[in-house]
Amino acid sequence: MQGSQGFPGMQWFPSLPGFPSSPGFPQQPNFPGQQPGRPGNPGSPNQGGQAAAPTSPPPNQIPSYPEFQTFAVDPGAIAGCLYRFTYVWTSRRNGFWFYPTFVGRQSVAGFQWNPRRFRWEYIGIDLQRIDQFRCV
Repeated sequence: MQGSQGFPGMQWFPSLPGFPSSPGFPQQPNFPGQQPGRPGNPGSPNQGGQAAAPTSPPPNQIPSYPEFQTFAVDPGAIAGCLYRFTYVWTSRRNGFWFYPTFVGRQSVAGFQWNPRRFRWEYIGIDLQRIDQFRCV
């Protein structure tokens, strides 16, 4: 079964009446201050959405590598660093500045600082790949 109006890349899943992108799906009115087509609360970032990148570069000083060793990075722990400059180590020798905007059960997403291009770039990271982190 091929559904030309189904989800992208899923030819076997046809578009169903009453679901988004289908004919007959009722359009919801926007709340005051909400942009058309953007779900979420006015004035707050969307969960799972791509929030705005920081408007300035990260701090010049790289924090010291934590002395204690964690066995796994917990989503609840890194959630305390949301919307804060955070230094992430994927190993003792490799690290980068990160500005997290979303934390899931197994991953974190946000903006990674690219010092060569002098800009923030949106990425997602599996929490198992993070060795240590420190937010400032």
